[in-house]
Amino acid sequence: MLHNWRVLLSIDNLLCHFPIRGVLGRRLGTIRAVDGVSFEVAAGEVLGVVGESGSGKSTLGKVLAGIARPTAGSVRLAGEQIVAPGRVYPHAMRARIQYAYQDPCASLDPRWTLRRSLHEPLIVHHKWPRAEREGRVRDIVAAMGLSEGLLDRYPHEVSGGQQRRIGLARILTLTPQVVILDEPTTGLDVSVQASVLELLGELRREFNLTYIIIGHDIAVLSSICDRIAVIYQGRIVEIGPSEQVLSDPQHSHTRKLVGSSPRIGGPRLTDNLALESD
Repeated sequence: MLHNWRVLLSIDNLLCHFPIRGVLGRRLGTIRAVDGVSFEVAAGEVLGVVGESGSGKSTLGKVLAGIARPTAGSVRLAGEQIVAPGRVYPHAMRARIQYAYQDPCASLDPRWTLRRSLHEPLIVHHKWPRAEREGRVRDIVAAMGLSEGLLDRYPHEVSGGQQRRIGLARILTLTPQVVILDEPTTGLDVSVQASVLELLGELRREFNLTYIIIGHDIAVLSSICDRIAVIYQGRIVEIGPSEQVLSDPQHSHTRKLVGSSPRIGGPRLTDNLALESD
């Protein structure tokens, strides 16, 4: 429970299960991608969700953003229920929680210029005239540190770092409250990673954002996140302040993640750690 912060996002016993089907659609089993997750996120907080591939972290983010539907549980934004089984995600809420894909090109149509891609969310959610939309797009692009000349290019004509900035710009045109970032630094070299993390910090302050950052590198997440939640086999197994989780991990899986972070010299912390089989 967050006693000193205003709770913005509240997740209660969230489940997202997928059936495994065989011949003639016969059900053979169940994939428990998210399996009873509960936590709270404060307004203005940066929460990191860290786990190995297949742990359920991306599915969790997609359920929170309304991209995937839950099997059970609920999600409340500022006290209002927005996610529940059988409930259609309210259109008015979609702009308030935005999801940034791991691959920034996944949200950019290769046939559209970047300008058109940035106009699209404003067309969907607002009935603004073109001039007003264009002004908003230019302001956001400037906040991203990008030149206006990039707007007439196509996604394949800009670098990976620029694609990520455009993806963030596309989200921020809608002035969301919560931004869910799936592996925002994956595939970037170290110097570009640092610039993206610095940009996220600047945008958080400028636009009063709350972040949920999904990743597998606990050391990178701890550098920007206030708290870290460790997810394993669809469940949160440890959550706490970043420094505490990194310096004194309590769960065996957390120790495995901490030990797998690259370091110069010193013993390998992963040598004697065994995890329960999937």
